[in-house]
Amino acid sequence: MDRRSELREFLTTRRARITPDQAGLTWYGENRRVPGLRREEVALLAGVSVDYYTKLERGTARGVSDEVLESLARALRLDEAERSHLFDLARAGTTTTARRRSTRQHVRPSVQRILDAMTGAPAFVRNGRMDLLAANQLGRALYSVRFTTDGRPTNTARFVFLDPRAPDFYVDWDDVANDAVAVLRSEAGRNPDDKRLSGLVGELSTKSDPFRQRWAAHNVRYHDSGTKRLNHPIVGELILTFEAMGLFADTGLTMFAYTAEPGSKSAESLNLLASWAATAGQADPETVERA
Repeated sequence: MDRRSELREFLTTRRARITPDQAGLTWYGENRRVPGLRREEVALLAGVSVDYYTKLERGTARGVSDEVLESLARALRLDEAERSHLFDLARAGTTTTARRRSTRQHVRPSVQRILDAMTGAPAFVRNGRMDLLAANQLGRALYSVRFTTDGRPTNTARFVFLDPRAPDFYVDWDDVANDAVAVLRSEAGRNPDDKRLSGLVGELSTKSDPFRQRWAAHNVRYHDSGTKRLNHPIVGELILTFEAMGLFADTGLTMFAYTAEPGSKSAESLNLLASWAATAGQADPETVERA
């Protein structure tokens, strides 16, 4: 991925969404050729020269200070995820940034034991590319339609955009699709030299118009907690909340756990799914298709 163009396009799309009124700037109704703020207006709000900001927007971030980046984040009204992404993009554009190689990640046995001990909650471990690297029995049952048998890691984004079953499985498919692209965008900022990530983005961009359109928006966000509505092939609709927990001993890996509201229909369905998984070969995808 081109670091300079990533920084340029991120800054351009962020200033395009803010009007002068929203930024507290006075303007007198003159025709404007840009939908949002002009470069000189961003520079004014950030307290830097127009020439300096122009260089940044062209992708030249060598020597940029944290103070300037903080000022830009405030001027562009970035949220915490966007602010972090800006810093990642700026640091990736310097020659002193250490390049992280795309290494194969694995889940340690002790982490798998933790997963297996969570018998009442679907849980899995995912990396920044959205590969599902490990799961407990109920987690495999919940996402049985996503686990592949082609030798590649099960990947959430690939399932969302390339599997025809995804729009039916995810009740709120648009939200899930937006989140998936935002997660991959954030990961691309942190690990611009990840060849597997670049390959995944290239595959999805080639095969999916919805992915390509969302990727061009340069949106990023954190995916730490929330609600998922799933149309499961075995137990029907499930409304589940999830929490993400970073595995600090395993850089880049995150554990996700799902629960249902106690006493709800989803809780009953989750219990039913757990019983089914215990007797159906741990939710083998082929078993799901035959059920």
